Amino acid sequence: MSTWTSTDIPDQTGRVFVVTGANSGLGLETTRALVAKGAYVVMACRDTAKGEAARASLDLSGTGGAEVRRLDLASLASVRDFAEGVADWRIETLINNAGVMAVPFSRTEDGFEMQLGTNVLGHFALTAQLLPRLTDRVVWLSSLMHRIGRIDLADPSFERRRYNPWIAYGQSKLADLMLAYELQRRLTGARSPLRSMAAHPGYSDTNLQGRTGSGWLDRAMVRTNKVRSVAQSAADGALPELYAATVDDLPGGSFVGPDGFMEAQGHPRTVGSTAASHDRRKAAQLWQLCEEMTGVPFRV
Repeated sequence: MSTWTSTDIPDQTGRVFVVTGANSGLGLETTRALVAKGAYVVMACRDTAKGEAARASLDLSGTGGAEVRRLDLASLASVRDFAEGVADWRIETLINNAGVMAVPFSRTEDGFEMQLGTNVLGHFALTAQLLPRLTDRVVWLSSLMHRIGRIDLADPSFERRRYNPWIAYGQSKLADLMLAYELQRRLTGARSPLRSMAAHPGYSDTNLQGRTGSGWLDRAMVRTNKVRSVAQSAADGALPELYAATVDDLPGGSFVGPDGFMEAQGHPRTVGSTAASHDRRKAAQLWQLCEEMTGVPFRV
């Protein structure tokens, strides 16, 4: 496991994956690796023009394939439209990869704080609606920043408390991890063969960084991304989610991250997470809150 790379992905011919945010960064590298192993990937992208440009960069000469479909996670209507568009599909795996990080305060189409709405609620609603189509697993992308996360169930969308972009990001990534664990508990309770996994990419060079709205910080992060002793490539950063999505005997409820110093870089392995992420009572409350906020019942 300590030297696992994308060449170790088993043959995926005939298997269908949905990858959110597949037009760049980790999502594109995940798509590229899956297609190379014969998978058919639905590239779920907010900007379909960028999605088509990304698809054009793939090697589609083998047995794998890909298509672009519009999905804006900041719009519950868009999530519903996407799910309805694949309602008659059999999908092996959903990879909830897309996200925003530490962006200036804004709200989604539905009035949610942007990081909560995109990273958490959009993926929650998508997973709930695609679950009946899935045959294998769901992978949720968390972050090292889940460690600073605290879930404010009374004010998750910053209606009353002062907005801090990093606090909001930490909350969203902790929530993703908690939902991954909670979904696995519910799948186990229902004796479902499906599995729920989580992964984090360590510190990876993607366009996620550099969007805080703080000029000096954005410039510093973009420069730091190019220092390979600090930030690994997007292709290497995608390995944990690829591991979580394709290793046959990986138990449900696993959390996968890099094996290097402080989990910032390295080959994928199962890793631990904070005590807060294992709070079952709060996870159940978070699940209920997500159902209420999205208006999407999530029955396993």
